[in-house]
Amino acid sequence: MTVTLGEFVRWFEELIPLSFQEDYDNSGLQVGDPSSETGSVLLTVDVTPEVIEEAVSYGCNLILSHHPLIFRPLKRLAYGSNSEVCVAAALKSGVAVYSAHTSFDNTGNGVSRILAEKIGLERIRVIEPLRGRLFKLVTFVPEAYAGRVRDALFAAGAGHIGNYDGCSFNVHGEGTYRAGEGADPFAGSIGESHTEPEVRIEVIVPVHLKGACVSAMLAVHPYEEVAWDLIPLDNDYHGAGAGAIGALPVPLAGAALLETLKQITGLPVIRFSGNPARTVRTVAVCGGAGSALINAAAHAGADAFITGDIKYHTFTEAPAGMLVADIGHYESEKFSLEILFILIQKKFPNFALRFSGTATNPINYYGYDKTD
Repeated sequence: MTVTLGEFVRWFEELIPLSFQEDYDNSGLQVGDPSSETGSVLLTVDVTPEVIEEAVSYGCNLILSHHPLIFRPLKRLAYGSNSEVCVAAALKSGVAVYSAHTSFDNTGNGVSRILAEKIGLERIRVIEPLRGRLFKLVTFVPEAYAGRVRDALFAAGAGHIGNYDGCSFNVHGEGTYRAGEGADPFAGSIGESHTEPEVRIEVIVPVHLKGACVSAMLAVHPYEEVAWDLIPLDNDYHGAGAGAIGALPVPLAGAALLETLKQITGLPVIRFSGNPARTVRTVAVCGGAGSALINAAAHAGADAFITGDIKYHTFTEAPAGMLVADIGHYESEKFSLEILFILIQKKFPNFALRFSGTATNPINYYGYDKTD
């Protein structure tokens, strides 16, 4: 089974929208012709020349990475930087590259979520929800068609608030209009004023679904000319955002949590601060470099915070009593590839999927043979 690269990207971005990425980022299609066919994918955290060689050797025509191949603008392709070498090699070999970075980080079921699950956390939620990613969609519908329009909106992804779906607000009223020459009115006659009992329907719509929701509404709305509004909201979007926080099934001593982290990451050591004898109940995590969330995690009630790339002064300034652990940037993100594998396998069961066997983590530990 093959699809075009463009079709694959459109499907993928419905699940992991580019609108979730941070302003500084460059998630998305890095290299490739959207009209080309794809049916084999290599999953990796980073793209290196060796990863591209691996893709070619396995016949994979798409590399799906976490870290962007092109993060800063390229001024030349002179085989200088890793990005230049990889872009040139990918183009020469006909291998496409797509990177899901902070768009995947900020997905509610993304990078931080699976790390929290690996630790065994329950009742997991986002630490810092995204803002400015919600709209209120308002339309006015004849009473007999209100249910049909609501159902279409819900099916397109509107009306989700927290753990509830099918959410809407409805007000009954009257709409007035006068149809001009050439019109095809739902009710009433040309040139005559008409009053129609209507329902004002309001639903919440995530930014990445607003086009689909408007199209779904228009497809079933009976009016020739539909009145509708899209109003931007500043509400928190709890379905997406940075980090994850949850509760351990059974409270543990900090040392036991650190031992768990060693086991799941394969690290020989864990850098940490705080008292390892103190009991830990609520744990916050952030894949990658997430130390900026420490105070937000503390405010949310976290006894421990786990991420990568923690600096010396960040350790020293951590909230009193909090256990803070650095499990490495790569180690905190590598599990996210499992999510991508499952999503692609479910949608495209005949795709050839592989996890890269190339070691791309640049950090080693002297005296320790890194095999993962």
